[in-house]
Amino acid sequence: MNRQTYFRLERLSSWFGFVLLIGMAAAFAAAGLLSPMDPNLSQEQVRDFLVEHRTGILAATAVIVLVVPFEYPYVVVTSLQMRRIEGGWGILSMIQILTGVVAPIGFFFPMAVLSAAVYHVERHSLEMLSTLNDMFWLMYVGDACIFVLQVWAIGYAALLDRRGRNGSTAKPVFPRWYGWLSIVLGILLIPGAFVFLFKTGPLAWNGVLASGIPTIVYFIWKIATPILLLRGVKTEEQELAEGTSTVEPIALVAA
Repeated sequence: MNRQTYFRLERLSSWFGFVLLIGMAAAFAAAGLLSPMDPNLSQEQVRDFLVEHRTGILAATAVIVLVVPFEYPYVVVTSLQMRRIEGGWGILSMIQILTGVVAPIGFFFPMAVLSAAVYHVERHSLEMLSTLNDMFWLMYVGDACIFVLQVWAIGYAALLDRRGRNGSTAKPVFPRWYGWLSIVLGILLIPGAFVFLFKTGPLAWNGVLASGIPTIVYFIWKIATPILLLRGVKTEEQELAEGTSTVEPIALVAA
């Protein structure tokens, strides 16, 4: 692959981060799911919500199915940038790419469950609708905890980067503040594991610790990441042109 094509694909993959963010936000807004519902709603209230938002939920699931594949090139370019920090494929870049591969499951599977509830909503009992609704929220909020290692790997790599330190004039792949942001996000995802134990309070699926604060920080992180990836790709291309690159891009031949 020539240099121009290689970096064009890296930039495109970085932009996919915005596609994911916008697509997911639009889908959840259409479904009325931006704010978690109360776990203690009555079965009738759950049924009424699902009936009212049936079209939005089904449309949201279709949108998510369409945008989820963009996660894969986005995950790959993230690991390619981390590879520059590690001097080649290392444990951090590999952890990120492996955990990133399963990341879309955390969005699609819960939405598939909720779509099953509303697809033939008139056929289901109140108990069935309530159970499927519980499954959605428990999976959607609770399973976020399994991606702690992914964001920690990215954050730790950013903190390990020696570019721009000790007299180095090279630009870091990720700034240190982003490393700390990723570490904090990983910590904030941990309370999600406890939604299976609580129906009220900060650790319930609509609680401030399990959902509120993590959602805000995740949104900030999700905006920052593609911006920093685009910057990283730019500096990688500059280093290669100047002959100062310490890690050669894979599958690249002279332009």
